[in-house]
Amino acid sequence: MTHRTQLDWNARVLDENDPADRIELDRLRQDPVIEFLDRLDEQRDGLSRLTPPPPQELIDEPMRWIHYPWRRTVVATLGPRSFRRLRLDRNRNKITAEEQDRLAETTIGIVGLSVGHAIAYALALDGVCGALRLADFDEIELSNLNRIPATLLDLGLSKPVVAARRIAELDPYLAVTIDDRGVTAETADSFIDGVDLLIEECDSLDVKILVRERARALGVPVIMETSDRGLLDVERFDLEPERPLFHGLLGDVQSSALANLSTHDKVPYVLALLGAEDISARMAASMIEVDRTTTTWPQLGSEVGLGGASVAGAVRRFGLGQRLDSGRVRIHIDEHLDLLAPPTIPAEPTAQNRSSDGQPEFDSPRSAIVHAATRAPSGGNVQPWTVTTTRGSVRLALDRDRTSGLDVAYRGSHVALGAALYNARSAAAYHGVLGDVTVEALGDSVDIVVELGAGTDPGLAKNYHALLSRSTNRTVGSPREVNPEVLADLAAASVLEGVRVALITDRSSIQQIAEIIAESDRIRYLTKSLHTEMISELRWPGQPDPDTGIEVAALALDSTDLVKLDVSRRSDVMELLGDWDAGIALGEDSYDRVVSSSAVAVSIVDGNAATDFVRGGAGTQRLWIAAESHGLAVHPSSPVFLYAQSPSEFEQLSARYAGALAGLRQRFARIVGIDVDESIALVLRLSHTDAAAVTSRRRTGA
Repeated sequence: MTHRTQLDWNARVLDENDPADRIELDRLRQDPVIEFLDRLDEQRDGLSRLTPPPPQELIDEPMRWIHYPWRRTVVATLGPRSFRRLRLDRNRNKITAEEQDRLAETTIGIVGLSVGHAIAYALALDGVCGALRLADFDEIELSNLNRIPATLLDLGLSKPVVAARRIAELDPYLAVTIDDRGVTAETADSFIDGVDLLIEECDSLDVKILVRERARALGVPVIMETSDRGLLDVERFDLEPERPLFHGLLGDVQSSALANLSTHDKVPYVLALLGAEDISARMAASMIEVDRTTTTWPQLGSEVGLGGASVAGAVRRFGLGQRLDSGRVRIHIDEHLDLLAPPTIPAEPTAQNRSSDGQPEFDSPRSAIVHAATRAPSGGNVQPWTVTTTRGSVRLALDRDRTSGLDVAYRGSHVALGAALYNARSAAAYHGVLGDVTVEALGDSVDIVVELGAGTDPGLAKNYHALLSRSTNRTVGSPREVNPEVLADLAAASVLEGVRVALITDRSSIQQIAEIIAESDRIRYLTKSLHTEMISELRWPGQPDPDTGIEVAALALDSTDLVKLDVSRRSDVMELLGDWDAGIALGEDSYDRVVSSSAVAVSIVDGNAATDFVRGGAGTQRLWIAAESHGLAVHPSSPVFLYAQSPSEFEQLSARYAGALAGLRQRFARIVGIDVDESIALVLRLSHTDAAAVTSRRRTGA
C-alpha cells in the first residue's frame, strides 16, 4: 500500500463503550489544541423526524466520536447505521433504501485524482459505493486548483490524501484506502484485484493501457470520463473478456510502448482516443498549441464536476444491475444550452357547464327519448351503448367497443344501460308515449326495447326534467347529518326499481370505506392497464375526442392536486411506485372526498345476471335523482373491485394485486352488509356542498 499512516488521511472512529477508545478520548480531551464539536442532539432529532420512522434499534444505536487529526478536531455523530440512514435519506426515492443497501456492497477503484477527485467525492456524496480505493503519485500544485476542489492549505500534499480527507469529513464510515505511489506494472494487479469497477482518470497513456490490460485479465469493467464535451466511456470487460482495449481505437498497442512520452508526443494518441472530429474546437485548437503557447491541454473545473455526476450515474446503474453497455456517449453542456427554448405553457383546465336555462326542443317524442337515454351516467363517461330507433320503438344495446378493464363481464356497462333505460322510460312517460318495456338476456348481454305507445307514469314523468340536468359533483363536501326522512325517501326510490340501497351514515364506517376506496385507487394507478385506461378517460384542454370522458376541470382539484395529477399521468412514474410498493398518496384524494361525504349509498341487487345489473342501473339512477332533489351532491365512488366476483376476475383486473383486491372487497361487503347472493350495482357518495357541478360531455347522435 503506502508508507503513510492512516491518520494522515483517515478519520478515527471512537466508541465510548470501548475501553481503549475511552482512554484515547480522555487523552484527546486533555489536549488543549484538540477541539470537541457536539451537535449530536440535532442529529438525533433529525433521525426521529424521518418518514417512515426508523426502527428502534437505529434510534438506540450508540453514538461515536470522530477524530480528524489533520483538523485537530473530534466530532460527535450518530452510529454508522443511523448516520447512513439520516445522511442519505434525501436520496430517496431517486435511490431507494433497498438500492442504497445494495450499492453499499460495491468497491470502486479510481486511478488518477484530478478528475478522479471529483468522481470519488460524487460517489461518496451519493452513497453509491461501500468502499473506495484511490491511487495517484502526484501532489497538489497551485495549477491544479482550477479543477481540484482543494485549497492553498493542501499545496504539497498527496492528491489521494486530499481526496480521502475530504471524503472522511463527509462520511467517516466510508472505507477509503489510498496508494500514493500511483499504479505501476508491479502494483496494478493488487490494486485492481477485489474491486467491482475501475475508474481510470490518469494522464499517462501507458498507465491507461496498463490498467485496462490488467482489468480485462481480471474481468473488471472500466469507466473513463474526459471533461471535454463530456465524454463518458464504458468497457465491460466483466461481460466481454475478449473486448479490445479502448474499443480498438489504438489498435494492438502495448502499454510499454507508450511510456515516457512528452505531452507533445501524446497528442496523436489522445486525438485517436477522443476523435479529432469529436472534440470541441477550443480543445482541438489548444492541442495544436501544446508545448508552444500552452503547457498542456485545458480542463475546466465545472466540466470536471459534470464528469463526476456522469460517472456517478453510470456507477449507480452498474451497482444496481441496470443496463450499462460498453461504448461511449457525450454529455455536453454547450450543446444542451444551444437548445434553450421557451417552455410550453399548458392551458388551464376550465369548467364549461353545458346545461342551458331552458330544456332542449325536439322534433318528436322519439328524439326526446333518445336524448334522455344518452344523458345517463357511465363509468369514465364512456357511454357504452348504442341507441337505434324504429317508427314505434327505441332499442338500447351494449357497445362492446366502449368498455374498460374495470367493466368485468360488462357489469358496469349493464348498470349504465339500466340508467339509460330509466331515462328513456321517464322521457316516454313525460311525452305520453310510454309503451311496453322488455329487457331480455342475449348471450352475455341484453336486448332492451322501449315500445312507443300512448301511456304514461306520473312517478317517471315527474323526474324527466331532473334527469336532463342531473350531474356528477366531485367537490369535497361538508359532512352533515342527513334527515331520516330523506334517507327513507332515497331507499324508497330505489325499491321502486327492485333495488336495495344500503345508506351508510356512521362516521366510522364512512372512514373505513374511504380507506378501502383509497387503497383500491392506489392499486388502479399501479396496475398498468388500469392506469392507462383511467388516464385515457381524462380530457385535458385541447385534447381531441371532446364528447366522451371526464374534463379535468370537473374533478374540482386545487392547483397542487392538478400538478400531482399531471405527474400521475406518467406510466414510468407509476411503474417505479409499483416496484417500490409505494404510492399511498395516490389514494389520498379519494379518501378526502369520501370522508367529506354525509352518506355513502350502495345500490344492491339480487343475482349477478346482466338483467340484474340493468335493474341495478335503473334503481341507482332513480336514487341519484331523488338525492339531488333533496339538495345532495352525488358522485360515483366505486372501487376497482366493484364488478369482480371470482378469483379469475380479480386476476383479470390486476394479476399483481388480485389477492389484495379480493381482500378489500370482503372488507367492503362486511361494512356495507352484502349477502353472498347479492351484487353491487354502484357506490355513490352523497355530500353537502355549495359548489356547482359540471355537466358531462356527450357524444353527438345515438
